[in-house]
Amino acid sequence: MTIANASASSISELERLKVLHNGEKVQLTFSDAEFERRLSGLRQIMAEKDLDAVVLTSYHNIKYYSDFLFTYFGRSYALVVTPTDSVSVTANIDAGMPWRRSYGENIVYTDWRRDNYYYGLQEALRQRGITAKRLGVEDDSLPLMLRERIQAAFGGAELVDVSQAAMRQRMIKSAEEIEVIKHGARIGDLGGEAIKAAIREGITEYEVALIGTEAMTHEIARTFPNSEIRDTWVWFQSGINTDGAHNWATTRKLQRGDILSLNCFPMTSGYYTALERTMFLGQPDERSLELWNINVEVHRRGLELIKPGAVCKDIAAELNEIYVGYGLLPNRTFGYGHSFGVLSHYYGREAGLELREDIDTVLEPGMVVSMEPMITVLDGQPGAGGYREHDILVVGEDGAENITKFGFGPENNIIDA
Repeated sequence: MTIANASASSISELERLKVLHNGEKVQLTFSDAEFERRLSGLRQIMAEKDLDAVVLTSYHNIKYYSDFLFTYFGRSYALVVTPTDSVSVTANIDAGMPWRRSYGENIVYTDWRRDNYYYGLQEALRQRGITAKRLGVEDDSLPLMLRERIQAAFGGAELVDVSQAAMRQRMIKSAEEIEVIKHGARIGDLGGEAIKAAIREGITEYEVALIGTEAMTHEIARTFPNSEIRDTWVWFQSGINTDGAHNWATTRKLQRGDILSLNCFPMTSGYYTALERTMFLGQPDERSLELWNINVEVHRRGLELIKPGAVCKDIAAELNEIYVGYGLLPNRTFGYGHSFGVLSHYYGREAGLELREDIDTVLEPGMVVSMEPMITVLDGQPGAGGYREHDILVVGEDGAENITKFGFGPENNIIDA
């Protein structure tokens, strides 16, 4: 036998799948009872759709139902949920970490043979005596090629979308989730204060962003000592760079007279919160101040409109009328707010809970939404720049609690440094 043939033979004998219970389970973000509550809700969806099992493949749902947030890097992941248990299917490159940081069981697939991932999905059901005739998948985030290969792995099984029903479940937050979100809002405020203290003429956008990110990261570690420390970031924009809400920090140096946009995003175990504020370095000119105050007027009214029973599209329609009165509706850049929970700039959002003209969702207790009006005036026009404020509200039985405490408007955010 040649060396090459011996090597090939050895590889073919290696395990396709592993059980890697390396170390001990760590303390998760939420209690076992909370994960059972979530899984029970998904199993109710399974019963209503007559599903034998569900294969979740998105960042947000794997995180929501197991607490494991994977790192893709070209390898697929899954959480297989059955009527009685759940098992994550993860890559061997992560070793025992997914098992340690997840609720439920775990199967590890290796790189030694092609399609071991799909073999792992099959094995997860075979070990539980399940022959899938109807299998739940997430059509809102499942690439066509991956869907086709899952279909091939399970032969004649019918693949049924569960993404919209799972999203509706995630839209109502539990008390444990709301506690994490409230800490996130508090930590965002701390990041905002660190940024505000650092603003001065000549400092670059990215330097300010690093200062805010570091302040929030340290506080997340202090508040959640068992969590992974990852994904927290800041978008700090100045001048023309304020025109878009998702513009990354650059090497531009701050100049006196600049419009500024502060955007803090503390990420606690996959849970997103945000603080966004318009600021000026030095006194704004007359038109800039006028535009800023108009956007603050819309923001204040929006905060008043968020309450149980309010309809998302009705909130948007009323706020539109304020902009119409000032001739600024064409300057609005996006909807007035969105849901919070397991989401990020690179995965997931709960699209059914956005304050837009085409969303007829009724606000309910347990929902968490932002109010974040924004207008942009293009370069060369009086008052050029992007104006945006952002608060987070928890909808209760009788009203809504604003959990963002950082001040907004000209009375708070004109920096004289």
